Amino acid sequence: MRVLITVIGLGCALTWGACSSTKNTAARHVYAIKDPTILKQRSDSLFFAAQRSKMLGDYKTAITQFSDYLRLNRQNPTVYYELARLFMEVNNPAYALGFARRAAAMDTTNRWFQLALADALGMNQLFDSAATVYDRLIRQYPESEDYLFNKAMLLSKAGKTDDALAVLDQLEEKTGVVEELVYQKQRLLLKESKVDAAAAEIRKLIDQNPGEIRYYQLLADVYDANDRVKEATAVYQTILSKDPDNPRSLIALANYARQRKDSTTYWSYLTKAFANPDYSIDEKVAFVYPYLQMMQLDSSKLQEGLLLTRLVIQAHPKEAKAYALRADMFSQADMLDSALNDYNKAIGLDSTRFSVWYQLMWIYSRKDDTQALLNASTLVTQRFPEEFMGFYFKGVATYMLQKFPEAIRSLNKAVAIGSSDKRFMGDVYSLLGDAYHAIGQHQLSDSSYERALIIRPDDAMVLNNYSYYLSVRGEHLEKAAEMSHRSLELQPGSATYMDTYAWILFRQGKYEDAKQWIEKALQDPEARKDPNVLEHYGDILFNLKDVAKALEYWQLAKEKGASSVGLARKIAEKRYIDL
Repeated sequence: MRVLITVIGLGCALTWGACSSTKNTAARHVYAIKDPTILKQRSDSLFFAAQRSKMLGDYKTAITQFSDYLRLNRQNPTVYYELARLFMEVNNPAYALGFARRAAAMDTTNRWFQLALADALGMNQLFDSAATVYDRLIRQYPESEDYLFNKAMLLSKAGKTDDALAVLDQLEEKTGVVEELVYQKQRLLLKESKVDAAAAEIRKLIDQNPGEIRYYQLLADVYDANDRVKEATAVYQTILSKDPDNPRSLIALANYARQRKDSTTYWSYLTKAFANPDYSIDEKVAFVYPYLQMMQLDSSKLQEGLLLTRLVIQAHPKEAKAYALRADMFSQADMLDSALNDYNKAIGLDSTRFSVWYQLMWIYSRKDDTQALLNASTLVTQRFPEEFMGFYFKGVATYMLQKFPEAIRSLNKAVAIGSSDKRFMGDVYSLLGDAYHAIGQHQLSDSSYERALIIRPDDAMVLNNYSYYLSVRGEHLEKAAEMSHRSLELQPGSATYMDTYAWILFRQGKYEDAKQWIEKALQDPEARKDPNVLEHYGDILFNLKDVAKALEYWQLAKEKGASSVGLARKIAEKRYIDL
């Protein structure tokens, strides 16, 4: 009975945190099987079931089945080996190591058990011990090159660089000069800043195969990474003598020329590299893209960037990203028509890139080309129905075209999709407030503005619009005055916000205060052309009993384009009419 209890304890330990799931299994199988034939049949059945579960990728079940096997037979090292491998698969290094050690100890001659032990030691970052296991394997199997290589890699991971190099040298004596060995040796030598020794290793490959450009490139890169410009330049020149259009060498030499401030040589190498269609367009884009940032600091970089993008397009005329790159540059320089031309070319070649459509919509909005924005955003909402910005821009376009119900539908769809950028969410709610106001849905308008202000409480435009519409309706005038005043604190020079504040004060009957604020607004030349501001000034003057001057400003408002029935009546009847 004591033995039976011990075995149950072992089984529970094997289930790596799933002891509860195997208690029933243990309870089902806890009985003494005395007949050796039945015992073998039962254990064989568990073994093959576990192997089947493993092949199906059901590692948890396989672990449980092998654990059940060990309750019947604890003398089979293969089962410990299988459990070690399974625990490696489920990323449980500690358990893997325990079972691997048991398998290797039970059969020291089985190479697979020893390899499992080395792998488990490596998983537990016991690299020295893993290398020792390979020592034993190398003595048993001296012909194996893989064991020498693995030992070297483990010694490298253990920080024993010199020992690792010695093993790689030993391996090279067996294999001769091999690319992978040279790569590993130069990597280890560079870790110890032995640049010349690393270069000497690479030169072995060059001597063995002088026509292989990759080896020269590797050598040049080693020199370049260690600021050995003279040596790197010589190697790059050698590469160009063998491959005159080699783009990496041309780019490297161009960069050296730029460091020397040799502009002529720089552009000579660079244009030749960019004209090469075999030079990856992705690498060209990566090279050019920093010009977008440099242009903000140095306007001369625009022409350089445009020259490079022209070369990219000439070398890759069927690549959408070539045109998109130049369009980005035009857009950054506010050359919007040129940017639109190239974005449309990019879309013509590849219409699946939402980022290009986004830039297209953004430029249409910057140009106030509302119909084009509506056309583009409508296509975007059809092709990319999960993209917030498509519905946002469609909402903007339909609002500007005074298609308010359609704008509301698009903006609410944008809200449903959502955006992590609070700026845009605030814009959507603000525009919804404007659209709902336009169709007389004042409660929905107010709630939209409130949501916008929750996101951006100091958005001066929202504060101004919300407060103005409240004043037009004559509702919550104290709240409107507070919001309007806050907008002026945020943007004290805005004539539009001054006009709003003056109008709210007027609606509150504070005519003198209203007059002071609207006269401040009228100091702005644009405000003196605005018929609404002029009409408001006339209204304020009339209520201050200055009828003649009120008529003058009402008439001026009419001349500037105001055409409301209310204004016509004010002029005709020479009195203020509150409509």
